Amino acid sequence: MTVTVQLLDGEHTAKLENELKQVFAEAFAEPPYDEGPVDVERAFRRFRSQVRRRGFRAAVAFDDDTAVGMAYGYPLSAYTGWWRTLIDPVPEGLSREDGARTFGLFELAVRPEWRRQGIATRLHRVLIEGLDNARVMLNSRPEATAAQATYRAWGYRHVGSAIPWEGAARHDVMILDLLRPAARA
Repeated sequence: MTVTVQLLDGEHTAKLENELKQVFAEAFAEPPYDEGPVDVERAFRRFRSQVRRRGFRAAVAFDDDTAVGMAYGYPLSAYTGWWRTLIDPVPEGLSREDGARTFGLFELAVRPEWRRQGIATRLHRVLIEGLDNARVMLNSRPEATAAQATYRAWGYRHVGSAIPWEGAARHDVMILDLLRPAARA
């Protein structure tokens, strides 16, 4: 089994919608998510507009021609509503966006049969490699302990809690600080 990871733009990612739906459905069917067909459809209604956003990129893992994992996102706009979903107050400077400061990581999923092979780490690395953003932000369910441990191992820190959409469970908001390109030299 040789898994490859490809970095794709929005146009190419959109063409993989059916395959990525399957990844999402399998990855989030089990606890603590317990997501079903209605949740998959809601996520992919968002996906159809997300792939058209400026700066959208995705890392997709394939085992031969089978999509087995995905990670995708785009830079948050200066007018993002993401910070308004917080239920914990944060310092004003933390929530300031300018359209380039923060890359929002919206989904990261690996099908159960392909887990514990380092695929999530590879997806994350490929997705964020070369970003010009100062940081990456994601939401994660606190009871998803394996995911939480992985994010902390990658350097993410918890900055607050949010209810990202009406009826959603509480999510932890986590940030990974990146070095700006000029500081890498």
